[in-house]
Amino acid sequence: MADHVAPALEAILLVAEEPLPVELLSRLVGAPVNEVIELCDSLAAEYVADGRGFILARIAGGYRYQTAPEQAAYVERFVLDGQSARLSAAALETLAVVAYKQPASRNQIASIRGVNVDGVMRTLQQRGYVDEVARDPGPGQAVLYGTTPTFLERLGLHSIDDLPPLGEFFPGPDVVEALERGLRVVDGDSDVDDSDVDDSEISGQDADG
Repeated sequence: MADHVAPALEAILLVAEEPLPVELLSRLVGAPVNEVIELCDSLAAEYVADGRGFILARIAGGYRYQTAPEQAAYVERFVLDGQSARLSAAALETLAVVAYKQPASRNQIASIRGVNVDGVMRTLQQRGYVDEVARDPGPGQAVLYGTTPTFLERLGLHSIDDLPPLGEFFPGPDVVEALERGLRVVDGDSDVDDSDVDDSEISGQDADG
């Protein structure tokens, strides 16, 4: 390996504002792709072994420098001091729907959440987490949305395939069966009159505001 390649990679990655694909790094430093991958992985291991405050991560289809996870509390204190940058629960729910359903139209997302998502989608677009990715070929050609490289960067993912399976968030069949048994109303056991139920409890809507 040429002695200049590793320092050149460090210099390029230091000024990069987004993850750089290994093919681009290969062209810039004039080294084969497999050599660039080997060097980047070696540098990443070196930083971890030295206990540096930063790491070289392979995310969003490329390599980039970012702060070490164990330093998150200090970085958050610096970045968020005096300002609020957290997403609302509604925004997080909508972002999760887009991430797992993509590509999806606003109507599809709204149907899943059960509320209007126009305002939340605008917020997510402004933050750079979702964007227009295609058009539905059906009537009306609705805009379809998907997540962006920025979304992958924020979550530290290499690709959307690295999202945890949805099955991990659902209870097993035995839990569902137990819940159904507990909630099942046996004839003659119910002492609740429909007339005693407040209409507001039936027609209440979730609001994103």
